[in-house]
Amino acid sequence: MIPEDLDILTLLIAIVTASACALPGVFLVLRRMTLMSDAISHAILPGIVLAFFLTHSVSSPLLILAATATGVLTVIFVELLQKTKLVKEDAAIGLTFPALFSIGVILISQYTSNIHLDMDAVLLGKLEFASFNILKIFGYDLGPVSLYVMGGMLVLNIAFILLFYKELKLVTFDASLAATLGFTPVLIHYGLMTLVSMTTVGAFDAVGSILVVALIAGPAATAYLMTDSLTRMLILSVVIGCVNAVVGYLLAVPLDVPIAGTIATVTFLVFGLVFMIVPNRGLIAIARRHIRQKWEFAQTMLIIHLLNHEGLPEAQAESEIAHLYEHLQWEPTFATRVVKHALNNRYVSQQATQLMLTERGRTIARQTLVQ
Repeated sequence: MIPEDLDILTLLIAIVTASACALPGVFLVLRRMTLMSDAISHAILPGIVLAFFLTHSVSSPLLILAATATGVLTVIFVELLQKTKLVKEDAAIGLTFPALFSIGVILISQYTSNIHLDMDAVLLGKLEFASFNILKIFGYDLGPVSLYVMGGMLVLNIAFILLFYKELKLVTFDASLAATLGFTPVLIHYGLMTLVSMTTVGAFDAVGSILVVALIAGPAATAYLMTDSLTRMLILSVVIGCVNAVVGYLLAVPLDVPIAGTIATVTFLVFGLVFMIVPNRGLIAIARRHIRQKWEFAQTMLIIHLLNHEGLPEAQAESEIAHLYEHLQWEPTFATRVVKHALNNRYVSQQATQLMLTERGRTIARQTLVQ
């Protein structure tokens, strides 16, 4: 059992990591570059390994610098391939990061067998033990290294977004207009990609190369379903990331399962829940809208049918409720339900077995025909 004081620190690391990852994730989702986070999180591995060969230390700052540089190099390789017009962006990503990741895997398996740099930690991270890696200065314990690293990345991400909010917003939604107005989309783009690389590297030790993708993409994609405002999306993504971290942690501890994996699972479940129930955009709202449109269309057909035969000799026969299924090719049960809806909406009135248009129904039918 982990001591109680370290439980809180682990939870804080999870919250800060999720928050730091969610902010750049918003711009990746909006720019349809979410897979780039996956590419970077895998491709930084050879940079980490090569820097380890030079320093022989897994805690050297050079590892972070090398990994960040490798992440930016990945973006450059992807864009160079894409600019040839021979492959699309998704194919360029699919070609680049497996190659770099494979190099890292080979280097680890061949040259670091006696070093604490194993594939489980690389892929899944060890959030449970992140609070044991303590920062010490002059003999004083100042808390977990991961908390300072990801706290610094959170501050850096917030500062970057606040300083370049207008530029990021313009480049994200209309890069051509940004260039016309004198902005440099390329600089903003590589600044953002550098930030993504640094955030990914910072989270690498705690959550691993695979699960960091869930923290970057999940909260942002969930927030995207809930709002059209960039500011609200940024705030919501951080809130959702924090909630995912807390719930994932609270589930992982009693179940004795990996915390990072549980947080990623909760992230997917929360996205799925929002995907189903969010007003106006969720699957349930879409299904209800389709059903409503179905009945509205059927009612419109009914009142147009009555209007077209109004005042003609056959009007009485055409307005018989029992004969609607013959005239409109409807099943009797369906025709009965359409009539019920039309009566409730005061589109028609009923006299015995006859249907007659109300003034409201006549107006709507005429407006529909004009359109």
